[in-house]
Amino acid sequence: MKKCLNEWNATVEALGQGKQTILIRKYGTNVKKFLLRPTASYALKDNFQDSFETEYKTFAGANALPKQEDGKTEIKYYAEVEDVVEKSAQRIGTLKKYHIWTSDHVKSYLNNKKAQIWILRVYKLKNPVMAENKGGIRYCNLLGEVSLEGMEPVLDDAAFLKLQKEIKSRK
Repeated sequence: MKKCLNEWNATVEALGQGKQTILIRKYGTNVKKFLLRPTASYALKDNFQDSFETEYKTFAGANALPKQEDGKTEIKYYAEVEDVVEKSAQRIGTLKKYHIWTSDHVKSYLNNKKAQIWILRVYKLKNPVMAENKGGIRYCNLLGEVSLEGMEPVLDDAAFLKLQKEIKSRK
């Protein structure tokens, strides 16, 4: 696998540790399988932690920056988009328990556009890798392949299916 989704490191770690199950986007995706490549651009802004719910501010601070060495970034997780659910910006609060961001941050990001809720099944790689990538804003490709052999789901099947059903049923 070489295809990556670029995402804030705190969000990647929340997904990888089972604290978050969804990504909220203004756009859908035709890329259904990808590695999660952590980024840090938001961590360079003043008060970046204000984007996260109070209970996750310490977590976000501790996970603001990805591990990087010699132009390479550590890749630890792989994800598959199991479903995409559309939701109005006004109804996004019904999904609050499935992500770590504040409602204000999400509303500001959406700017009254409909949300595309990506329900992700996340897997932890057996062996994290330090990888170099070719540029890209939303997605990028790594210069080398990453093995998916031996990866383990972050949530077991029953827990994931329960969350997926809950998320899809929220109107």
